[in-house]
Amino acid sequence: MNKILFVSLFLLAGFNGYAQNTKSDSLLTVLKSEIARENIYNQDKEKRINRLQLQLLHTDRKDFYAQFGLYSKIFEEYRSFKFDSAFVYVKRMISLSEQFQKKDSLTQSKMMLGSILLNSGFYKEAFDVTGEIDTSGLSRTLKTDYLILRARLHAGIADYDNDAYFSHSYYKQSEDYFKHADIVTPPNDFEKTIDLAFLPDSVRDKKLTPDFFFNYIMRRGLPEHGIAMVATRISFAYTGQDRILFLALAVINDVRSSTKETLAIFLLGQELFKLGKTNDAYIFLQEAARNAKFYGARNRAVQIETMLPLVAGKLIDEKQHERDKLLIGLLIFLIVAVILFFLLVIYRRQILRIKANELMIKEKNHELESVNGKLWESSKIKEQLIGLFFKTCSSYIETLDKIKHQTLHNIKLGKYKDVNQFLNNVHIEEEKGNLYNMLDTVFLTMFPNFITSFNALLKKEDQIWPKSGETLNATLRIFALMRLGINEHEAIAKILDYSVSTVYTYKMRIKSRALVPANDFEQKIMEIKFIESNDQ
Repeated sequence: MNKILFVSLFLLAGFNGYAQNTKSDSLLTVLKSEIARENIYNQDKEKRINRLQLQLLHTDRKDFYAQFGLYSKIFEEYRSFKFDSAFVYVKRMISLSEQFQKKDSLTQSKMMLGSILLNSGFYKEAFDVTGEIDTSGLSRTLKTDYLILRARLHAGIADYDNDAYFSHSYYKQSEDYFKHADIVTPPNDFEKTIDLAFLPDSVRDKKLTPDFFFNYIMRRGLPEHGIAMVATRISFAYTGQDRILFLALAVINDVRSSTKETLAIFLLGQELFKLGKTNDAYIFLQEAARNAKFYGARNRAVQIETMLPLVAGKLIDEKQHERDKLLIGLLIFLIVAVILFFLLVIYRRQILRIKANELMIKEKNHELESVNGKLWESSKIKEQLIGLFFKTCSSYIETLDKIKHQTLHNIKLGKYKDVNQFLNNVHIEEEKGNLYNMLDTVFLTMFPNFITSFNALLKKEDQIWPKSGETLNATLRIFALMRLGINEHEAIAKILDYSVSTVYTYKMRIKSRALVPANDFEQKIMEIKFIESNDQ
């Protein structure tokens, strides 16, 4: 996972400024997804602890090194995960070391106890434990660990007291212990390189950028908890987006290693709050509070509880400010909309006046047009109106049909008295018959020679003539509607209450018997002349 993170962020290493913001934002996005998977990492840790505890049950009680080794492994799992469990196992390590009279193991165990007391805010107890340690004859490694523990303890209580006088004294003692530790065990090349980040800008090599240290950490192959510790340390050398970059990296690896001690995520929340990213700051400080409670870190819980109300208050203020901006924007929009509305009303009145004047001019011009032009236009309009008329009638019939279905539905609901009489008066078939008679009458009035002209296109044996008492039959009606400009099969089928396939079959059958080519038949139908009646 760390390799994937390194490769994706290394691609952005050539940019500064905006790129640095992008990298820190990318890490924050990764962090949020990792927090969502936190339970998975916790479960993995608990499985490792269960396996170690099972091994411990089968360990020989007389074998000091086997027992002490397993106690140490279980303690390391709990060390930054859960204080009370870590406390239980380090006390067992102390008891075991005393039982077998192992001085170095006893010293090591007491320093481990001091470290978790420090992490959990038990500063007095941590001072008492480290004060009991006999430093004479310690190995160089244990001596260095002891000095670093004392340095961290003084720095921790200085941060917790946050007092101008006492904190300065504690910080001074912490610095002395760190210097003494460096004398006992000089830093290795890795530690020396990390220390270069804390040099003043005027002294530091220009190549030692935040990108350099980021890449340097990721290439070392450190365990997740190691990356988190080093990244947290380097974060103190920077501010702003650069510091967020390292703190986010630290918290990601804290989550992956199930570290609940919360320092890195607490610092990240603080830094985001300083940069005005209140929403993210609140999210991470809430996570820090949950971690502190889970681990049992009293000191960190107090710090977080002090800061959370400030962040929450600012977050509420920001949201209120956003709502106010939205309301102001909405008010401005409404004012502009009202002004535009009145302008549009005025503009529309002017347009209507212009159109009225234009209409008067057009009407006068139309009166001067030739009589033949008027008659031609009139005939075209009538053809269109007839087609529209029949479409409307068809729609009306369809509506009546739907009303009838709805009425039947009401009957199912038991509303018999309301609908019974109405249903008895609805005669769909009769209405359709009236429609067809109207169609035939109006059409033959406009096209009195239609039947003769239609049959002239067919052989004598294939000609279609209405029966006695009929005006038009089914086939003639289909082509009559086509003459009116209704060409769609669906529209014709709806008007005549046929299926689309039936309309199509009628058309194909007639075309196949025509004296003219099938492709020209419809054009010939459209050429049948419209003849106005004498009363027009």
